[in-house]
Amino acid sequence: MTAELIPLTRSGAGPSDAALVVAARAGESWAQQALFARHGRMVLGLSQRVLAGREDADDLAQDVFLYAFTHLETLQNPQAFASWIATIVVRTASKRLRTRRLLVRLGLRRNEPVDVETLVSATAPADVAAELRRLYARLGDFPAEERMALVLRKVEGLELTEIAEHMGLSLATVKRRIASAERRLGPEGAA
Repeated sequence: MTAELIPLTRSGAGPSDAALVVAARAGESWAQQALFARHGRMVLGLSQRVLAGREDADDLAQDVFLYAFTHLETLQNPQAFASWIATIVVRTASKRLRTRRLLVRLGLRRNEPVDVETLVSATAPADVAAELRRLYARLGDFPAEERMALVLRKVEGLELTEIAEHMGLSLATVKRRIASAERRLGPEGAA
């Protein structure tokens, strides 16, 4: 799909997410393509950071868009597409992390080491890069819910209420999960 096929608004910014969702619900494939083009990088990036791996993240991103496009009618506020699809990433990734952990415990899968350098930007300040390396080096042993809450807080920088919304949990539960994860990290984790 080329950009010329996507109808532009007078501002040149293109249609809003709400307009694209309405068109996609009506079966317009160009609207799905436009939503993918607009939000694909965010979905893939979030998938990589929460799963800590490129290969699994690619699969997750594809599954997330497939799910989103087949369930667009459940989106109550079409303008909130970005937040909605991020929630799908978080919940689907949480399920995959729980499954992965179970398979490792059953001996059906190996716990692969995280290639931290693919997750840390070369332009990140040294202290931030060091904290990210320390965090990702330890996350493989965390329960999925604690891992997800901690990554959303420390890596994504989300507010507690946003984390609760994305994870489908109460604010109190999110606070408990983050506190537990920080205890697992050790004294430096509570910073």
